[in-house]
Amino acid sequence: MSKEIIIRSNSTAVDFALLKNGKLIELHKQNDSNKFNVGDIFLARTKKTISGLNAAFVNVGYTKDAFLHYHDLGPKILSLIKFIKGVSAGKIKNFSLDKFHFESEIDKEGSISDVISPNQSVLVQIIKEPISTKGPRISSELSFAGRFLVLVPFSNRISISQKIESKEEKSRLKRLVQSIKPKGFGVIVRTVAKDKKVSELDNDLQNLYGHWIQLCKKIKGSEIPLKVQSEMNRSSSILRDIFNDSFTGIYVNQKSMYSEIKEYLKQIAPKKQSIVKLHQSDTPIFEQYGVERQIKTAFGRTVTMSKGAYLIIEHTEALHVIDVNSGNRSTKAKNQEETALEVNLVAASEIARQLRLRDMGGIIVVDFIDMLSPENRKKLFDHFKSEMDSDRAKHKILPPSKIGLIQMTRQRVRSEMDIKTKELNPNINGTVEAPIVLIDKISNKLEKILKNKKYDNKKLVLHLHPFVAAYVKSGYPSVRLKWYLDHNRWVKIIPRDAYTYLHFRFFDKEGKIINA
Repeated sequence: MSKEIIIRSNSTAVDFALLKNGKLIELHKQNDSNKFNVGDIFLARTKKTISGLNAAFVNVGYTKDAFLHYHDLGPKILSLIKFIKGVSAGKIKNFSLDKFHFESEIDKEGSISDVISPNQSVLVQIIKEPISTKGPRISSELSFAGRFLVLVPFSNRISISQKIESKEEKSRLKRLVQSIKPKGFGVIVRTVAKDKKVSELDNDLQNLYGHWIQLCKKIKGSEIPLKVQSEMNRSSSILRDIFNDSFTGIYVNQKSMYSEIKEYLKQIAPKKQSIVKLHQSDTPIFEQYGVERQIKTAFGRTVTMSKGAYLIIEHTEALHVIDVNSGNRSTKAKNQEETALEVNLVAASEIARQLRLRDMGGIIVVDFIDMLSPENRKKLFDHFKSEMDSDRAKHKILPPSKIGLIQMTRQRVRSEMDIKTKELNPNINGTVEAPIVLIDKISNKLEKILKNKKYDNKKLVLHLHPFVAAYVKSGYPSVRLKWYLDHNRWVKIIPRDAYTYLHFRFFDKEGKIINA
């Protein structure tokens, strides 16, 4: 089994594609404009409490106030508030918690108005990024995630990942962590800590403890709201969370990110540095590894599977609905029941992939093909749960209902990955859903041309359909201006009525077509 990460970086965003045996199973995007990432910690100020919701709205600097529910305060919120007050006033200068006097824990069923008051300073962490019209969801139960451990201030609890099944290994890890953890801090031991030496765990723990000290130093005299701790850049955080010894390749198209990832792997897995490769081909990196093609086939309303079977994925305001269809599937199964089971098992695997790929969250209802046999329904349910085991998002799957529906919930902490890949023919009075797809193609072609030295300092002329030409030249900054800022080359745009919407060509100053 091969597992690869393909990283495409440009001036405004970084795309991460996770491949398993060449098949796309996860797609992530990091935008430089996003200042409210999961894991970021803010020194914020409470605005008001809503007793009916048992929650508070908190100003973290976003256009919409963040939402802090009572159950996200954490049992040690009173200790945290006391600590922040002392640090802000300069009374607490020792940021270790070994001598700090903890307050009593709050009641699990209490009221937020008894704990939080308006205009109060509090440390909060983003647990769900702003989605649609909603502000961030936050928690005041802070955590610092590392490669092997998660450090939790104002706690003494040690938790071991449930995916570590060996009782002996759990006991060993608990003893090791107990011997190295600082007083006043809890620790969560991650799955990848299995069989690791105490020195590796201690290095990770000291690094996280250093983040806590740096955070505390920013609190005194600071303006509120203030981001006091940023989640590490997306490339490193993705590697931290998913990387293991089974990965066979990491391919990057940018030198600076190549060096950054190489350096990070040097810290967490020195023996794996050799799998990091710099992509230097003229073919765009997502094209080279078949990612672009898979994106276009995987994000539509209809998702095809083997031998004619397909899925229909619909999105509503309240939930997502997935319908399984056998299509014109040819099979050697003896009867309809066997055919239904065969299609359903394939569909369950594809649905698990689609949920990760699109990062779909909330309520999800799957209408599998009806099966009469209870054994087959159980086989399908067990297979679906097994396929979902590799999903890092929290989820819960219910057994099939009496009418054959499987209902589930899946945690969503970021906006769903929504890529429009279908466009109707504009020459038949249709509407175009994805102009950015064409712009990306033109941008990739331009980059490919500019890599060829024979076109250095030569005039470039781009012929386009008038609608697309207007799109490229309009706005500020326009697409053309972005090309100039990225490449220091000005491209002349010529609208062509004879061109269809998808038709474009680059010409040199002699009027010859550039086929780079």
